[in-house]
Amino acid sequence: MAEDIQAKLGRYKTAPFDSRFPNQNQTKNCWQNYLDFHRCQKAMAARGADPTPCQWYQRVYKSLCPTSWVTTWDEYREEGTFPGKI
Repeated sequence: MAEDIQAKLGRYKTAPFDSRFPNQNQTKNCWQNYLDFHRCQKAMAARGADPTPCQWYQRVYKSLCPTSWVTTWDEYREEGTFPGKI
């Protein structure tokens, strides 16, 4: 499985189509991938597993989300005032 993820990461150009978010507005897609990345990191750290599979979510949200949003969300997480459930 790790080889499959590595292969996908190697071929990654931009966020693929996600049928959960079929509309042009990709704000929810951006938000969900940001949450999924941090949830994945937390889950992998709790198990002591390799967090490499989480990189997929990070690449997707970095290609969809404006940098200013990500910076703001990171600041909120550091302050403990982030509105999402991670």
